[in-house]
Amino acid sequence: MKTRALFVHLFTAAGLIPMMLAVDAIWRDQIYIALIWLGVAMLIDSLDGPLARRFNVAEHMPQIDGAILDHVIDFTGYCFLPALIIYHFSMVPEDFVVIATSYLLVTSLYTFANRAAKTPENDFRGFPALWNVVVFYMVVFETGAWFNLTAIFLLGVMTFAPLRFVHPLRVVSLRYLNAPLAFIWAAIVFIYLGVGVAGARAVLPPLVDILFLTLSLYFLVLSGWRSWSLRSYEDA
Repeated sequence: MKTRALFVHLFTAAGLIPMMLAVDAIWRDQIYIALIWLGVAMLIDSLDGPLARRFNVAEHMPQIDGAILDHVIDFTGYCFLPALIIYHFSMVPEDFVVIATSYLLVTSLYTFANRAAKTPENDFRGFPALWNVVVFYMVVFETGAWFNLTAIFLLGVMTFAPLRFVHPLRVVSLRYLNAPLAFIWAAIVFIYLGVGVAGARAVLPPLVDILFLTLSLYFLVLSGWRSWSLRSYEDA
């Protein structure tokens, strides 16, 4: 069991490999390749938690704090590298590049330092610093620099807001629906990135955009509904 626990930790640490490949892609100005590697890192992160719980890693290797290990890697892939993409590709007005990326990184620290970052039902409290996802939307839908700057500011504020953001794989309520929808969402993400690499974004049928935006809206509305309907429980 200790060997299995060690391999789970190594699997978590392996998330840094696609992140380094993302850095290489950034230097080569290959933004879609960089996002693909960040997507691979996110897939690793989505699997290491269930594996750690399945093999009782904390019990069999108590000398290694898996939560800290996970936080260090997640901050790199979810926050630092997206900030680097925003900086390198000037995705906000030039005069605000350093300010915006610094603001992004500093506000994100609260997510990883907050001991109550998740509710008992495993919702995230406040915006969960998924800046890799935010940058994906900015790139694929070619949002403007001022729009991006406004979004960064508002999402940074929402980090501290008393809102719930649903975790589609860990929140038990509606998981039978949310988990498959999350996998469909992720599949469409890689479709977008693949056609982005090929320079064939225009060949995608409009139905793909409609489905993707519908799924995105669904998770936003669900998070809003949970924030509202469970507010009395949260206050208690």
